[in-house]
Amino acid sequence: MNHRKLCLLGALALGASLVAAPPYLPLAPARAAEAGAVDAKLQATIDRGLAFLKSQQKPDGGWQKENDPPAITAIALKAFAQDPKTGPNADFVKKGYDKLLTYQLDNGGIYQDLLANYNTSIAISALSAANNPGFKERIDKAVAYVKGIQWTDKTGTGPKGEMIKDDKNNWWGGWGYSRAGRPDLSNAQIAIEALENAGLKKDDPAFQNALKFITRNQNNSETNDQKFAGNDGGFVYSPANEGESPAGVFVGADGKRVVRSYGSMTYAGLKSMIYAGLSKDDPRVKGAWDWIGKTYTVEVNPGFLTNDPKNGDMSRYGLYYYYHTMARALNVYDEPIITDSKGVKHDWRVELTDKLASMQKPDGSWAGEKKWFEDNGVLTTAYALLALQEIQQDLKQHPAK
Repeated sequence: MNHRKLCLLGALALGASLVAAPPYLPLAPARAAEAGAVDAKLQATIDRGLAFLKSQQKPDGGWQKENDPPAITAIALKAFAQDPKTGPNADFVKKGYDKLLTYQLDNGGIYQDLLANYNTSIAISALSAANNPGFKERIDKAVAYVKGIQWTDKTGTGPKGEMIKDDKNNWWGGWGYSRAGRPDLSNAQIAIEALENAGLKKDDPAFQNALKFITRNQNNSETNDQKFAGNDGGFVYSPANEGESPAGVFVGADGKRVVRSYGSMTYAGLKSMIYAGLSKDDPRVKGAWDWIGKTYTVEVNPGFLTNDPKNGDMSRYGLYYYYHTMARALNVYDEPIITDSKGVKHDWRVELTDKLASMQKPDGSWAGEKKWFEDNGVLTTAYALLALQEIQQDLKQHPAK
């Protein structure tokens, strides 16, 4: 496999999981805005982005380059399918779906070489967005595949080669890259969203098992049985390896080793808990929401250091993955106003719209740092568009004031 493909696979797998940013930055005051002005800016920004994305479609109907994974095509398709002006029945969109489905295997998965869970789950969400009864059989096969690779007593061996017998194992309910390898919250949140998009009921065992894994990623010692768990309410990357987290660890005032929470995984944890049936009154959801209020920003992915010993300032790496996860989670949580640690109220929809509009290039695309492939215009533009579409959906329910 060539270096380019490995880089892009890594981008899809890690996304903002490895974003580095200052723990807390000064927060800008919330701005009042007329609903019409917000809607106009939002729609114009989306239209320019979709025009760019359409221009990048390949003759075969897909969006990925020769060695790119099919998730690139899937994520672009979702943006078009969700756009009221385009929709899933436009000829070029249908051609894209035809291309995507050529990657479905006999086992139901939709992938090529690596990252079977990521590719299949993103494809499920894209196919579900089409709301096409003709895709049901294909979606059902893909859903069965994703459910089949969730870590339970039916999946296989655990971290030390032992059989996973029950939910006392901290791999229980999670997803890794495929049917092998340790699970993490980034993999899990993509799978959980796909199952929700496909219409899985909240009492399904897949969601209930996933909830056990999600809980073990949270710094909440009252609900998390892992020794690493702190008490700030934020989320880490994985309970494996004593709370694996690319944001690193620190020693608290009491001398305890604490795994540092960070933004993208906290938003991932928030939406995953809600998809699994938890309400806003649940202490796990409250903990996540409190952390979000204390660290809220649209400038960076909060929780990371800027002086990483190996990489230096990493504060803008993976930023668009963060925006995508953030917008989805906040739309699902259904609260347009976030109050920060200083008591300042922020309409996150207005602020994120302004931020993304200011970052859009003249050709309608977005591009970030080269790290984790966010300089790929198709991938990054799709992330930005999906975030803006979440804002658009939320504004329909709660207009900006």
